[in-house]
Amino acid sequence: MTDASLAKAADLAGQVRAGDRRALARAITLIESTKIDHLGEGEALLEALLPHSGKSVRVGISGVPGVGKSTFIERLGLDLVAAGHKVAVLAVDPSSRVSGGSILGDKTRMEELSRHPAAFIRPSPTGGTLGGVARRTREAMLICEAAGFDVVIVETVGVGQSETAVAEMVDIFLLLLLPGGGDELQGIKKGIVELADVVVVNKADGDLAAAAERAAAEYHAALGLLRAPNPNWRPPVLRCSALTGAGIAAVWETVQKHRAVMEANGARAAKRSAQAGAWMWSEVREGLLREFREHPEVSAALAGLEAEVRAGQTPPTAAARRLIRLFLGK
Repeated sequence: MTDASLAKAADLAGQVRAGDRRALARAITLIESTKIDHLGEGEALLEALLPHSGKSVRVGISGVPGVGKSTFIERLGLDLVAAGHKVAVLAVDPSSRVSGGSILGDKTRMEELSRHPAAFIRPSPTGGTLGGVARRTREAMLICEAAGFDVVIVETVGVGQSETAVAEMVDIFLLLLLPGGGDELQGIKKGIVELADVVVVNKADGDLAAAAERAAAEYHAALGLLRAPNPNWRPPVLRCSALTGAGIAAVWETVQKHRAVMEANGARAAKRSAQAGAWMWSEVREGLLREFREHPEVSAALAGLEAEVRAGQTPPTAAARRLIRLFLGK
């Protein structure tokens, strides 16, 4: 990387730390870029900002479609900024398989919060990655922290294929559910439920208030049969209404209580350490795959071998071994 690129990254880092919102948006765009010439500059930016990150409360929020994640986040975010917090929301949109762009518009779904000067909302396409999170959500979170945001919320696509990715980057994972009763847990992967630090039954208002109370009791009983993510914390089941704001304060109080418990027994520091290690290996895998695909001999043979595999002419294991041998020059 050239001296000019290093200077550019250092200048951008300074603007981010100074609270320049446009610089913050540019920084996240830079680290999300897949262009080769942006990789070095993005790494230099992260190295400059890393010492100033890590001080926020990192909250992951997921839930079944229609549970009201965006409404919940906006209500929680408005309460937090009113209390003096700076809130960043990394709202991950499903990616269009045609254009690769975002399908939803999170700023339109959180209109009031997006206008608040103490809030920053960044919709990002998943890019087809598993886990319901964008490929560079971890980096975006660190950049927001360096910009002074003390609460970072990651909204995921929904309960999907592999949302363990959320747990590998946040301090606390909230699972939002509808007041549909314990039977709803049958439609949610057990592994996702086991990751939850807090279960919140949303839409507990009006005609659904009684149903929400019954559902909370059933969820509590169901969770008692599952292994808790941490032996020092039994996931509570709360009720709230994002529409009216009832119960939102109790959710935040629970987040703070969870942080206090995890810090007291060292679990928070250990978790973040493990997350950093997982992040490194994720980068190793992605980097190796990128180098693999760009290898001249692999690139030349890949399409033909894949066609043979799809046609049933070559076993996938044999094709994979041949490609690996080409990559290693054997």
